[in-house]
Amino acid sequence: MINRTIKYGLIRTHWFDYSWRHTVQRTARAWTLGAAAVATGLIAGFFYAYACSVMLGLARVDDHTFITAMQWINATVRNGWFAASFFGALPLTAAAAILHLRRDGRRVLPWAAAAFLLYAAAFAITMGISVPLNEELAAAGDPGVISDPAAVRAAYEDVWVRWNLVRTLASTAALVCLVRALIVHARPSARG
Repeated sequence: MINRTIKYGLIRTHWFDYSWRHTVQRTARAWTLGAAAVATGLIAGFFYAYACSVMLGLARVDDHTFITAMQWINATVRNGWFAASFFGALPLTAAAAILHLRRDGRRVLPWAAAAFLLYAAAFAITMGISVPLNEELAAAGDPGVISDPAAVRAAYEDVWVRWNLVRTLASTAALVCLVRALIVHARPSARG
């Protein structure tokens, strides 16, 4: 039954208002979860590529080549494509959690909140450990004139690789949580 009220001389249909608002809200939640999952997945894959190929390959080269390669990689990674996903994943995941704070979104909230915390950890590792290490490596200067490239590499490589693995696991776990949130979101609630 459609409940109608007259307010300010206008007939207002509550069923339509609820249905329309509910559809818009559900769509916004789904798109935000999806966008957060895509951005987080791109960064998890980026970190994973370093963990399972880039750093393994660079582990086999001489110190001069290692330093040169990492300096160029670090210089070129600062671009719009990387920034959109790296910096976008955190607010998108936060927005996905916030959009599920209401009672009808609570089934998804734990997954979205967990994803936010996990990605926040990966973000903090990147900004607090990886970036400072990258800056120190850049400050070492031209690899051709570094007096002790083995020492420069030793101060960088093991620490960077270890923390990259941690941020890879954290961002991958965040992606898993977002995928689970999307699955839970897609299921009809018990109330129908």
